[in-house]
Amino acid sequence: MAGRAAEPEVIWARPERAGRGPRPAHSRSDIAAAAVRIADTDGVDAVSMRRVAAELGCGTMSLYNYVPRKEDLYELMVDAAAAEYELPDAPSGDWRADMTGLARQTRAIMYRHPWLSRVMTSAYGFTPHALRYLEWSLGCLAPLDVDPGLKMQLIAMVNGTVMATVRNEQDMAERARALPWSEAEEQAVRGAYLRDRVATGAYPHLAALLAVSPAPVDPDEVFELSLARLLDSFAPPGA
Repeated sequence: MAGRAAEPEVIWARPERAGRGPRPAHSRSDIAAAAVRIADTDGVDAVSMRRVAAELGCGTMSLYNYVPRKEDLYELMVDAAAAEYELPDAPSGDWRADMTGLARQTRAIMYRHPWLSRVMTSAYGFTPHALRYLEWSLGCLAPLDVDPGLKMQLIAMVNGTVMATVRNEQDMAERARALPWSEAEEQAVRGAYLRDRVATGAYPHLAALLAVSPAPVDPDEVFELSLARLLDSFAPPGA
């Protein structure tokens, strides 16, 4: 395929500037910031090498000297988002509290940058700021007496839970915005239908559930409960 690299390459392994010659006109952080601004405003589909170059006031072809592939541009964007984590100098010693705080930050970052779930892959898990996040997370889990492999699983599962939760919330919000009526009207109609079906007696288990918890559950409560149960599942017995 034309333009395809001969072998895999990590952009972070490339020097940002040559040892000699003039200082580059733009830094990777400049390029990432421009791409993030575009994605935040117009969506990730609006991010292109041409659009980013225009944002920076340079030629499209010259941008390829800094970022060889669009995938590299996405990686710069993901790393820029990961830079937004506010990590204390040291963990608190309460691994549950620390991991809960990290998960809340991840959720907030994903809401600030709704495009993240579209471009994030495991391949971008070792960018400079992702490594900073991972190192700090492992430090949080130092008091947890489990194998190191389980600690990595916990970090991965927390991230997966947050990403899946936010993506689902974003999809639901997008659908609600597209409706010609309000979400409350939609829920009222569907709620009435559900109650009608349950009243037939064909769904006794569902009827028992609705009798105990008839109201819609708050998304924040669902997130916190899911996260707490996930963390508890990794705690040693009696801990």
